[in-house]
Amino acid sequence: MIVNLILWIILGAVAGWIASMVMGRDAQMGALANIIVGIIGALLGGFLFNLLGLPGDTGFNFWTLIVATLGAIVLLFLIGIVRRAA
Repeated sequence: MIVNLILWIILGAVAGWIASMVMGRDAQMGALANIIVGIIGALLGGFLFNLLGLPGDTGFNFWTLIVATLGAIVLLFLIGIVRRAA
């Protein structure tokens, strides 16, 4: 159980880090922020992919990393819009 939790946190960290690199925010974010963005992005990506009729979570594999990364990119995009509007 603990090993699975650690692996999912690592997947979230990698997804958040990739998303921050794609969105040009890597210098602004630390490891904890990458983990949080990756985990929330995974939830958001899974939700969006399910809405489109695609599998959101298929286990601990490359597809799940793609879903989490795309969700994290969407999350960072939305955060950027909110920050610019405020």
